[in-house]
This record gives sequence, structure tokens and C-alpha cells, in this order.
Amino acid sequence: MTARHTLVVGAGPGGLSAAAAALAAGARVTLIDSAEQPGGQYNRALPDAYAAARPDRVQHDWDRFDALRRRVLTHPRCTWWSGTEVWALERQAHEAAGPPTVHVAHGPADGSARRRSTVTPDALVLAVGAHDRVLPFPGWQLPGVFTAGAAQAMVKGERVVLGNQVVVAGTGPFLLPVADSLLEAGSSVIEVLEASTRGAAARGWLRRPWELAAQAGKGGELLEYGAALARHRVPYRFGRAVTEVRGDGRAEEAVTARVRQDWSVVPGTERVLPVDAVCVTHGFSPLLELPLAAGCALGPGPSTVPGDEFVTVDGDQHTSVRQVYAAGEITGVAGAPAARAEGAVAGWIAGGGDPGHPALRALRRKRDQGRAFARRLALAHAVGGAWPGWLRPETVICRCEGASYASVCRAAEGAEGADARAAKLGTRAGLGPCQARVCGPTVAELRRRAQGDGPAPPVPGLPAASPHHRPIAQPIRLGELAQAPLDAPPHGPVPDSDLGPGPGAHPDPDPHPDPDPAPDSGPHLPHSPQPPHPPHPPHPPHPPHPPHDGTKEKRQ
Repeated sequence: MTARHTLVVGAGPGGLSAAAAALAAGARVTLIDSAEQPGGQYNRALPDAYAAARPDRVQHDWDRFDALRRRVLTHPRCTWWSGTEVWALERQAHEAAGPPTVHVAHGPADGSARRRSTVTPDALVLAVGAHDRVLPFPGWQLPGVFTAGAAQAMVKGERVVLGNQVVVAGTGPFLLPVADSLLEAGSSVIEVLEASTRGAAARGWLRRPWELAAQAGKGGELLEYGAALARHRVPYRFGRAVTEVRGDGRAEEAVTARVRQDWSVVPGTERVLPVDAVCVTHGFSPLLELPLAAGCALGPGPSTVPGDEFVTVDGDQHTSVRQVYAAGEITGVAGAPAARAEGAVAGWIAGGGDPGHPALRALRRKRDQGRAFARRLALAHAVGGAWPGWLRPETVICRCEGASYASVCRAAEGAEGADARAAKLGTRAGLGPCQARVCGPTVAELRRRAQGDGPAPPVPGLPAASPHHRPIAQPIRLGELAQAPLDAPPHGPVPDSDLGPGPGAHPDPDPHPDPDPAPDSGPHLPHSPQPPHPPHPPHPPHPPHPPHDGTKEKRQ
């Protein structure tokens, strides 16, 4: 008998835990990510060429992550495909036949030697993450304005010093680790601006305070980040936002203002700060292209924000599609611990493990605690409905195509404005390289407002969901399509010599069948009663890929 084959897309906290759990269940695992190394945004590491001596300096829980990474990548039943992107999913003719066929391209998108292959697994786990959501404001298209996720990726993945006068602004606790990473890399942070008022944040975080007992680790992180800001004398201001960035060809000044609970500007509170970089984030948008291509149903997720959509899963992380599972931020933005718990549940079930095993109770409990944390997060840091008051007629809404606020509003007026496709063609908003991943939710909301519907949830099937409906999830060349698919995968199991013995690397295939080595991950999951499967035979030689920048999670 051959072991069940589980394909995991995404090697962040959720995907890596899913791979470990599927291996513990006795499955063969193929782990795919566009980056050179596993870790996703949360544990993004320097490229191997940097030979970083202290990766833990800008990494949270590096030792624990490194042990899990080594255990998965050196496992004889694991095949690791780095620099690989899923460009399409092809559904089976009959849903009962199993998960979709997965079409992948090996090598960085800007490379000339990419090859493609096709995989039909027994089970598919999607853990593809999310990217920053950024609300537009005058000047946000200027060089020197970064999404907070992109800024953190440049610090973690390249050790780039963004500037000597940096402002970090937006909403949510993600502002803290971003500011901490910038400070650690050598940037000077002027101040951190949280748009939510102190009262709104307190109401969200102090609601049902006994639930916070399950998030003791988050309190420790908060104290750590607060201490870092205090050491560098960086003020953290509630109820204040960046409403404009000015400059001649790049960011030179940031206009900040005090905002009310609905994010309307308090007149007379504007301040102008000299800057050379501004990092902004207003939450996260899940990457739903692959789940929708697979046919997965969407729902409101754990948050209470109107219009938010996430992949709907059951208690086993199973989606509405047979043998397709989801974990991490595509099911709800709840943080890395919740993503690891979801991934462990998804990987164990997808790998053929016993769904009734008692050890799963602890993982499901941690997952549910993470979802409660996500609801608290959404209440404390909700986007205020008056933010469009920051805009001017000429403010750029779609940075790829230069569509302005005035053009988006004009396109929404009249009978023709009801057709989202006609409005899109008229403004070109969403037709650029990012394919509406950044501007899509904003354009949808502004169109609803211009049509008099206000910030209410969108009508199903109209603009909010449309940015995610893409048969081609990632760009692929016609020449690559013309190639015959590879018969054998271009990467085999990672040899021990690539990673060194290190902590967590063991010669035994499953010395620790627990899907996550974290001390709070619950009881160990034992092996399922599946027969052992011999290691893969060696694959044909394949030239190494050039270094990959690994910026899939944060595209701006």
C-alpha cells in the first residue's frame, strides 16, 4: 500500500504545522511555497546567501520555528518545493472524485527557466495567508509609502533600513511588531499612530475580560514591544492617523490628524512631520483566489466586520469541497498561534489521521480561543466609516492604473454604474498588475457609497467578491504553458546536510509526532495505523533556482 498524498500550499505557521501533522498521520507530504525558505510573513528569514548569525533578533520564537522547520524538511516522506507557485486549480468533473488538480510553476516569476508540473493529491490543504489592506489617502502612491507588511518583509528578509524618520500608522496590533522590526534593523521611528480611539480599543479588548486568560502569551508580547518602544522613546498615539503624504517625487512630509471614533478628522488637529518613509496598514485581506478556484464556500468568518469574507470550514478544517482543507488567515485573521492550531488539525485529518483522537481537543480549543481573539481584534480596531472624508477628487484610488476618487464616483452614478464590469472598464481600477488585490475592497465600498448604499455589506456576487475570481491565480507565460509538464518534481526531500543536524532534526521519521513543538500545543498526536511508506527514489538532477524575494504574502 502507498501512503496517502497530502499537498500543502503555503509554508507559513499554518501550512508548516499542517505538513508536520500530516507526516505524523503517516501521509506523504508535498509542501509548496513561493519563498526560498518556509516561515511565511511571520517567520520570514534572510536568504541563505546572507548566512545570518542571529536570525532570532528580528524573529519571534525563532528556535521553536527552526525546530519544526528542520523536522518537516528533513523528513523522508516530505517533498519541499521552494520558489514554486500554484497558478491554477482544475476541479474534478465529479466532486466525489476528490480535490482539484493543482497546476504549479517552479522557479521565480521573473526567471526565464520556469517549468510547470501537475499534481493530483489525495487531499489538499490551503494555507496561503493574507496581505495588507491599506485605505487610500492623498499621496499614498508616492515612493517612500509602504504597506506595513512590505516594510516588515524588507527588514526580515533583506535587513533594509527604510529611513531615518519613519512613521508607522494605521490600526491593529500589527503596528507594534512592525515598529519593533524597524527599530531592530536600525531605522528611526518617529511615532506609531493607532487610528482607533483609546475608548474604542478599550471597549473591544476589555469586553468579556476573562477570555483574555487564554491569551497570556499575547500579553507577554505586548509588554516586549512596549518596552522596545520605550527604550527608543517612540510615542504610541491613539486616535490619530496619517491623512496625507506630501513630497516632490517621494515622501517628504506626513500630515497627521486626530480622528474621532468614526475616523472623521477633528478640525485644527493637523500636524506636519518631516519623514522619509511612512508604513501603513488598516487590517488584512485574505488571499481567496485558490479557495474560490477550488469551489470553496465563503462566509463571514470569526470577525464581525460587515462585508468580510473568509473560507468556511467545519470543526476539522474541512471546506465545502471534498478533501480540501483550509487553515490560517484565509479562515479568519487570528494570529500565528491560532493558525498553527488550525494547520495541525487540518494536516492531521487531511493526512488520514483519526478525527476523533483525544489529542485534537486541545488543538481545537486553542483554535477556538484564537477565533475569539479575532472577534475581539475586529471590535477593538474596526475601520471607521468616515475615512472617505480624507479623500480629494484627485486622490489616486488604484495605484496601478492611476484611477482617481472622482472617476470611481462618476462611474458609479447612473444606470450604467450598477454594472461592476462596465465601471471597471470605464475607470480601469483593478485592471493593473495587482488585479484589484489592493484597491478592490476600496473601490467596491466607494461604489456602494456613491450609489447611496453606504458602508453596508455588498450584494453577493457583486464587487467585493469579484477581485478574487481569477481562473489564473498567478501570472504564467504562454511559452511556459506550451512546455510539456515535468514528469518528476524538480525538488526531492531536503538532505540533512542542507540544514545541518540542528535542534529538531532527527534521523527517525516521526520522533515527535506532535504537529507543533510549541509547549502550549497540547498533547502529542500518535501515528495513525497506516503502513510505512519507503522514501522517494532520488529525482533527476535539477539546476538550483536563483534567489527568490519571497514577497508573495505582501505584494506592495
